[in-house]
Amino acid sequence: MTVSPPFPAPPIAEGRTLRQAARLELLRAAALRYRQADAPASIRELLLIRPDHLGDLLFVTPALPALRRALPDTRITLMVGPWNADLAHSLPDVDAVEVCPFPGFERRPKESVLAPYRLLAREAQRLRTRRYDAAVILRFDHWWGAWLAAEAGIPARIGYDRPETRPFLTAAIPYTAARHEARQNARLLASLAPDLQDRLGPTCYPVTAAEHEWAAAWLAEQGAHPDVPLAAIHVGAGAPVKQWPVERWAAVAQRLAAGHDLRLMVTGGPGERTQAEAFVAAAGLPVMNAAGRTTLGRLAALLSRCRLVMGSDSGPLHVAVAVGVPTVHLYGPADADRFGPWGPPERHAVIRSGWPCVPCNRLDWGLQELAAHACMSAISEDQVGQAADAVLASGPRS
Repeated sequence: MTVSPPFPAPPIAEGRTLRQAARLELLRAAALRYRQADAPASIRELLLIRPDHLGDLLFVTPALPALRRALPDTRITLMVGPWNADLAHSLPDVDAVEVCPFPGFERRPKESVLAPYRLLAREAQRLRTRRYDAAVILRFDHWWGAWLAAEAGIPARIGYDRPETRPFLTAAIPYTAARHEARQNARLLASLAPDLQDRLGPTCYPVTAAEHEWAAAWLAEQGAHPDVPLAAIHVGAGAPVKQWPVERWAAVAQRLAAGHDLRLMVTGGPGERTQAEAFVAAAGLPVMNAAGRTTLGRLAALLSRCRLVMGSDSGPLHVAVAVGVPTVHLYGPADADRFGPWGPPERHAVIRSGWPCVPCNRLDWGLQELAAHACMSAISEDQVGQAADAVLASGPRS
């Protein structure tokens, strides 16, 4: 799940602000210049557009093997942001990768009001030379991507039937809001491979031999004995409103240390080192601190060696699922039915906040607003500890 773009489509529920209504009319007017081209007789070049972040891309991977089997002679290109380029390049069922710094997903302020449209013109000119036969816009509200495909002259453009995207599409698929994102992606791709929805696999994060070797060496440096199971806590999240208090994670760590024979590890990105250090100090335990010390691939290698990974809803938690590790996920504003772990519930526990407004799917609250949107605080230490005990009791990872 990603932070809402600065120019978001309206929510699933009907009703628009005056600004959104005006934008919709402008998009409809812009789309008038694109005539409906004849559908290609065959798809030799296919472009999949997935603009958002790590977890969202991982939710595409269950459908890719079935898509490859259905289209063995098609060159499949995945278009992602630079933040997902390494993962995209590693996926075995993808032939090529296009990288685009999609506006609104860079997690930084816009340059200007016109910057997204200048980028659209440049990217469309570049894509036009690739001569794609079809494009699938995998995010339901991504009118920018749908417009890009139209401007690039791609004859078949498939996406969800949302008011902002519809004018640019040649095939608009009905959207069902309650469906998991892995099934949403499959629903669109099934227009190219009709039985694909019945052949979804697990999420996939390939880890290289070099990354596994690095993880083994790092753990040895930390004095981790290979016979002692590891448990990791990922202290960060993609948005402040999704954070669970560090001191509560410390209390859960103390419970795990008292009740299980485990070696504890804390993980996080470069911007989460302070949180990780605060966690270690509050836990008062010998904890291996990997926060800010890994690439994403090396983090995946470390997580793959764990017996349990816990954290708030975030991309690294979905990486843990993708490398086959049991998990405990905490959900507040994000919808666990749509963005929850793609795997059996006995191996991947989901704990939801009890606030009545959950899920709102609103992640862009400012720091000054967080006190009024502290839904994560409704999740108790006992809930998390009991879920961890249950997952650990379910047996070793398969």
